[in-house]
Amino acid sequence: MAASSGNLVEWFDFYVYAFSALYFASAFFPKSDPTVQLLNTAGVFAAGFLMRPIGGWLFGRIADKIGRKTSLLISVSMMCGGSLVIAFLPTYAQIGAWAPFLLLVCRLFQGLSVGGEYGTTATYMSEVALRGQRGFFSSFQYVTLIGGQLLAVLVIVVLEQLLTEAELKAWGWRIPFVIGAVAAVVALLLRRTLHETQSAEAKANKEAGSMTGLFKHHMPAFLTVLGFTAGGSLIFYTFTTYMQKYLVNTVHLPIKTASYVMTGALFLYMCMQPLFGALSDRIGRRNNMLLFGGLGALATVPILTALQHTTSPVVAFVLIIVALAIVSFYTSISGIVKAEMFPPEVRALGVGLAYAVANAIFGGSAEYVALGLKSMGHESAFFWYVSAMMVIAFLVSLRLPRQASYLHHDH
Repeated sequence: MAASSGNLVEWFDFYVYAFSALYFASAFFPKSDPTVQLLNTAGVFAAGFLMRPIGGWLFGRIADKIGRKTSLLISVSMMCGGSLVIAFLPTYAQIGAWAPFLLLVCRLFQGLSVGGEYGTTATYMSEVALRGQRGFFSSFQYVTLIGGQLLAVLVIVVLEQLLTEAELKAWGWRIPFVIGAVAAVVALLLRRTLHETQSAEAKANKEAGSMTGLFKHHMPAFLTVLGFTAGGSLIFYTFTTYMQKYLVNTVHLPIKTASYVMTGALFLYMCMQPLFGALSDRIGRRNNMLLFGGLGALATVPILTALQHTTSPVVAFVLIIVALAIVSFYTSISGIVKAEMFPPEVRALGVGLAYAVANAIFGGSAEYVALGLKSMGHESAFFWYVSAMMVIAFLVSLRLPRQASYLHHDH
């Protein structure tokens, strides 16, 4: 709970920005100032793409060299600081172009923090998990990740009921950031109780947390993780964040209906994680990954095509749940399957960096690629692109050992 609580806070803060941007955009990015408009587009791009791999590298290095606990405490403190500053930032009307610049700096901090959170949490949870239950334990990483997303939606929905649009634009948008900062303090206090799992011997290893140590001895493992994370991130973002826009733009459901469908689907998806994690403890990580790649490759095009032609929210909901069940074969064990491929001295770095790079390139661009192809009139090409990446995930998963190289023999 202590390890994954920070994950929930990190993702809550990250998504709250996306969901409340509609209300605060005009306060920071006035249409009249072209420089500020450029800051907006460049900043959001940089925060999302550039900072995550840097965060994966930086926090992976701290976790392997100094300790998992230290890395987890720093990342949640950074997220707390970022949220708190955003909550009390002066607007463009008060300090001019400094306002969007400071907002951008906060976002870069948060991008760095989120990039570092995944690898260290995945590593820590795999190391504290009991043998024979590691899949079940590590599935809680995605329970809290999706939980953070759901909580962010819920807070915005509640505020929309309580405040008028004018109030939300004037000051109401600040409330979720205050909530995020307070939650981060709670997570910080919880994390202070964690015991360190990185041994003194592993920390003292001269290659601990070094890129040289990672690429010299563990390049095949790094490329394998990169391969299935590329497909995993792409299909995850396709059926979670992009799906809401797809239901409105392509399926032509009303915005509120699309929100209800996705909130229900995400809740069920969150509940599925421990079940699929426990399944991997029974059938093996490799079989879970092969089922994910195989079913994803076969079902993506039929599911997205069927969604295109449906008018019923119920049918849309069922189709999305089927897709998310397939994605769960991967997301439930995403942390542990990667952690089992690296020794302790480069584990957090190997998991964090490979995830952050693949996630930034393939996950982060999912929406742009989908909307770009739609605008060109080739929407179905995106379905085939996702399927092709699933084939790659399947082929890469064939390279996974039947018996994990590391962690398996630990007590």
